[in-house]
Amino acid sequence: MANALKVVLVNAILSLWLRGWSIRRIGRELSVSRVTVARHVRRYEVSKAGAVGPPPRPPGDPGPAAANSTQARGRMEEPNCAISTPGLEPGSAAPPSVLAPGRKSLCAVFKAAIVEAVEDGLSAQRIYQDLRAERIFQGSYQSVKRFVRRIRKTVPLPFRRMETAPGEQVQVDFGKGAPIEEPGRKRRRPHLFRIVLSFSRKAYSEVVWRQTTECFIRCLENAFWRFRGVPKTVVLDNLRAAVSKADWYDPELNPKVEEFGKHYGTVFLPTKPYTPRHKGKIERGVGYAQENALKARVFKSLAEENRFLDEWEAQIADTRIHGTIRKQVRLLFEGTERTALQPLPLERFPYFSEGERAVHMDGFISVEGAYYMAPPSCRGQRVFARWDSRLVRIFRRFDGRMELLETYVRGEPGTFSSKPHLIAKEKISGIELGAEYLLSKARVIGPHSARWSQAMIRARGITGIRVLQGFLNLAGKHPKDETERACEAALAGEAFRLKALRALLGEKVKEKRLPFMESHPIIRDLAEYGSLVPDFSRPDPFPPPQYAPAERSTP
Repeated sequence: MANALKVVLVNAILSLWLRGWSIRRIGRELSVSRVTVARHVRRYEVSKAGAVGPPPRPPGDPGPAAANSTQARGRMEEPNCAISTPGLEPGSAAPPSVLAPGRKSLCAVFKAAIVEAVEDGLSAQRIYQDLRAERIFQGSYQSVKRFVRRIRKTVPLPFRRMETAPGEQVQVDFGKGAPIEEPGRKRRRPHLFRIVLSFSRKAYSEVVWRQTTECFIRCLENAFWRFRGVPKTVVLDNLRAAVSKADWYDPELNPKVEEFGKHYGTVFLPTKPYTPRHKGKIERGVGYAQENALKARVFKSLAEENRFLDEWEAQIADTRIHGTIRKQVRLLFEGTERTALQPLPLERFPYFSEGERAVHMDGFISVEGAYYMAPPSCRGQRVFARWDSRLVRIFRRFDGRMELLETYVRGEPGTFSSKPHLIAKEKISGIELGAEYLLSKARVIGPHSARWSQAMIRARGITGIRVLQGFLNLAGKHPKDETERACEAALAGEAFRLKALRALLGEKVKEKRLPFMESHPIIRDLAEYGSLVPDFSRPDPFPPPQYAPAERSTP
């Protein structure tokens, strides 16, 4: 049972109705449902019951206020709706006085011109200006804006077909493949990869278990080699295997996918998110493969389904007359698009793994148990590592692209690989530089120093490298001429120890002694100590007692 309205609210509805207000406007102003407003208006019109307010108007008379008011349209929302009204059969229309249409829009006379302007892309303001200037139009801008809004809702702009030149574009997408029932395992459905050349509609299909970046690249590569050429662009949606961050204006691709595009000389163009019509050819292509090839089929293995897809592409999909281009797919591909594709590279895209790595405080990163040195500027930061069976590459992401830092030959687990230019000079010892480097520094001192150093290395062997380091350190503390004379003498005497050179250069170990002070405020003069020292040259006035030796008893 509907809620009963108060008498004051009912009178307000009838009063506004008699003033020419529409049912929609009455419901909006009084916060009452339009159905409730229509029920009370119909009840009043049928029964002509006395309601407090202005006298009832004649049937069909919209009222004096409705003729001059631009807001009094007096239209029912649903003229043919069946609402229970006393005195009417269910499903019958209400009286004409209740459903009388409101005043027509002043723009209706110029509908054809307005529709043409809307199709040309003109704004409501421009259409209003043209109507005022070129035609006898007395309406307002608001009425034109409402009329244009209704036209745009009923007359949407048509989609524009995008056709490409031969070899220009290929579209890629994933769908669901046919179920696979392997012995001893549950039924599973793989992912259907399908790629279609936009010009000839030549396609390639393959099913895989996972939509990883590696599977996506391998499927795309198999398609290129099946086409025997590479298109200039690849249109795909924002699948996670290829697009790291979706963005219509500046998408961020997976680094491995970027390298794949560079290897094959093609460019990846992700579509706008949630806009499948940007790749309509492949959307229909996946559906065609699912309906025509795989529907109601079950396979025993992934390889069996892929073999079936290869046969279906060659015997059915390639030989059909395409409904849009009205030509056989195979003939159009072989005759026109095949030669327009870019040539394949000499070898397939090398498989590699990649991952983010932290540069430790010693400057090394860890890859599969082996260690590789990164540039000193990356210490404490994170870099990207890519490795295959032969090489390890270290990258740094800079300004949206991958910058190659270093390349190493892959080492065994537990080994350390570095490069000399990555080690700070302060951390390189003379022994690491080698004997030749130290001998070159000895030649700078003079010829005798060079001959002594060479003779010492021949005589001492490996241990002479450290002696040579000590000699260079010693030579830096003395003038060159003194060092030359010492080396000449040591070479003549075949003295090849560093101790001999130190002696020849006059270096002695100096002991640290405190300086002797002849006078100090707390030290007395030596003469004052004379009275305290006994004079042994004079006889002692108090000689010690003399004791006779004790006699021994004879046993």
